[in-house]
Amino acid sequence: MNEVNETQLTDNAHGRTFGAPIMEMKNITMRFGGVIAIQDISFDILEGEVRAIIGPNGAGKSSMLNVINGFYHPQEGEIWFGGKKRSPMKPYQIAYQGIARTFQNIALFKGMSTLDNIMTGRFTHMKSGILSQVLWKGAAEKEEYENREIVEKVIDFLEIQSIRKTEVGKLPYGLQKRVELGRALAAEPKLLLLDEPMAGMNVEEKEDMSRFILDVNDEFGTTVALIEHDMGVVMDIADRVVVMDYGKKIGDDTPENILKNQAVIDAYLGVANE
Repeated sequence: MNEVNETQLTDNAHGRTFGAPIMEMKNITMRFGGVIAIQDISFDILEGEVRAIIGPNGAGKSSMLNVINGFYHPQEGEIWFGGKKRSPMKPYQIAYQGIARTFQNIALFKGMSTLDNIMTGRFTHMKSGILSQVLWKGAAEKEEYENREIVEKVIDFLEIQSIRKTEVGKLPYGLQKRVELGRALAAEPKLLLLDEPMAGMNVEEKEDMSRFILDVNDEFGTTVALIEHDMGVVMDIADRVVVMDYGKKIGDDTPENILKNQAVIDAYLGVANE
């Protein structure tokens, strides 16, 4: 794993200042039967950065995101979050730690409104008991108002006020993607995981999503890790890039240097190994 020095913490193309690693993946290996999806990969995610994970189809990117998110538990390696080694956890436990994500295939409640979908992102912040929630008295009522206030701020931030009461199943694809981002933001995560947030979008929608991701990072200080195929997007928004190919790490550098990496070029062009 690359050592983090003072230059890496402060000097980058986007002028952002980073902190210590918030997430460290150390020698991660993930197998499915006889298939090795991830092979001995190490990398870190610095607090405050936008970290991209890229690679050709089948490289193991989504498997890596699922390891970070707790959907998969690697057979080998260690995961460190917030400076502490993480024991095997379920996704909901990891959500309570402050990690939220979106999915490659939109995972929303299609019959519910935009507002209600984003409200589900506040689940980890709901502390009142079931009886109190049913009666909607005291702490539950106060909690509801507080959560609604935060959700309304997310709606304003994402500029989706006009669809706040619309069933998400009736929304166009690009807006559904934005609602899913809103649900993740409502959790107020320390680390936001985005699985192909631009997939299926047109140029205008990609520009909007890129702007929102950068604003989330700049205004809220949220650390972002994303999988993305569009290299133009990666060049525009990522501070550092880790590249995977057939489950192995073949590059880990700034976007500019990654574009010059011959192993990366060969992987994307489909050049056969000698």
